[in-house]
Amino acid sequence: MIEGVSHITFIVKDLERAALFFRSIFDAEEVYSSGAKIYSLSREKFFRIGDLWIAVMEGESLSERTYRHVAFKVPDQELEAYAARVRELGLAIKPLRPRVDGEGRSLYFYDFDNHLFELHTGTLAERLARYGRD
Repeated sequence: MIEGVSHITFIVKDLERAALFFRSIFDAEEVYSSGAKIYSLSREKFFRIGDLWIAVMEGESLSERTYRHVAFKVPDQELEAYAARVRELGLAIKPLRPRVDGEGRSLYFYDFDNHLFELHTGTLAERLARYGRD
């Protein structure tokens, strides 16, 4: 039986720059750094965002930007503060897609390695309720 998500791994060109990204945007706590040791495929760092385990491993950045993304839930009243964090790091913010009322607000942005992240204020229940009205 699946118990939940174990971890999410991102391949990044620069571990320290990725650490800055995760700490600055998500208040991530770095819980491990392999240093010069390699236990998996390359040097790596582990972070905790709430109860979520994020792994970053050294490698080549993504060559292109796509809509494939990971979305994190944030309170609606904090979305603008997160947007300021994103702008402070000079990250590219993706233009908003059209939305219908009731599905929440989002901020889409790319990290230094072309991974797309979303900060979203809505819930699955809210979206299903809204889509069920049409």
